[in-house]
Amino acid sequence: MSMESTYNGGTLSLTVYGQSHSPTIGVYIKGLPEGVAPDEEFTRRLMARRAPGKNKWSTPRKEKDEVIFEREGDVLHGYIVNTNTKPKDYASIMNKPRPGHADYTGKIKFKDEAAESGGGIFSGRMTAPICIAGSIALKELSGMGISIAAHLKRIDGIEDDSYYSHGVDDEAFREELLKVKDKEFPVVDDSAGQLMREKIEEARMDLDSVGAVVECVIYGMPSGVGGPIFDGLEGKIANLIYAIPAVKGVEFGAGFDVADMRGSSNNDPFIINGEDIGLETNNCGGILGGISVGSKVPVVFDCAFKPTPSIGKTQRTVDILNKCATNINIEGRHDPCVAPRAVPVVEACAAIAIYDQILTESLNEDT
Repeated sequence: MSMESTYNGGTLSLTVYGQSHSPTIGVYIKGLPEGVAPDEEFTRRLMARRAPGKNKWSTPRKEKDEVIFEREGDVLHGYIVNTNTKPKDYASIMNKPRPGHADYTGKIKFKDEAAESGGGIFSGRMTAPICIAGSIALKELSGMGISIAAHLKRIDGIEDDSYYSHGVDDEAFREELLKVKDKEFPVVDDSAGQLMREKIEEARMDLDSVGAVVECVIYGMPSGVGGPIFDGLEGKIANLIYAIPAVKGVEFGAGFDVADMRGSSNNDPFIINGEDIGLETNNCGGILGGISVGSKVPVVFDCAFKPTPSIGKTQRTVDILNKCATNINIEGRHDPCVAPRAVPVVEACAAIAIYDQILTESLNEDT
């Protein structure tokens, strides 16, 4: 059983391969339209946003994440050479599954092929190849007038300014959200960001970690993308978002809050917006019946990231060889909060899902 993972979309096919401490990690991309090629500078900027080793709130592991692109027939291959691996950090815990990690289930599934260090293919390191593919999707969508922007919405009770504090398509908030891509810490409100950083530092100093919520807004989405049941746009996006290892929940629009609403407050009244049909509110998250409402109603979703499972505190586990209870102390280099570096990954995953769906529907119309 190969240590790789394949996304088979309607048109695009992505095969991510490698492991956290393998010589290279990368992605094979099939299904790109003729003439579509990577914009290497655009890719470099996206990779820089998720790169480790730049500040206190990320792992001290330093990787340049320089992407090499190669064409192999109709397949585009993008890969990175790992340069800063330290497998010895994991030597003392090979037979002790780390709580919250895939060490145990990975061994059940892959047996001797499972990685012996760094989380293997289950590591957050493997979001780098996803971003390689996502950079192409993001660039192509921007040419269609579609922009995808995410930010840290909440960390340990600290809230950033967010979409639902404004109107359905508030231009001022859109401009501020798009500026987040150029910030070191991905928030709209920098004062909230400072408080978030303090929470992350408190956890780090306590040998612990924190989780977060990331909000993603998709502007310029054309109407009519998606479909009923298995073709629903929410499912297409969620499928890619759940490829991010630390994501434990995805909600669209008002999400789980709708369980406490009545229909009269949850329903979004239709309005005339210039020459377009729009919505007065956007509890649906820009999607009705699995289909996008239109360019005046952004697609909005949140995703919840669990706290980084690798923490400095002593934790209880088992020795799977000796079949006994034991404790574990995890060494190595880990993010006290994965979410700041995951913001561009969320954008990349959403872009892959939407680009694939648009390509698929366009091809179906042509046939």
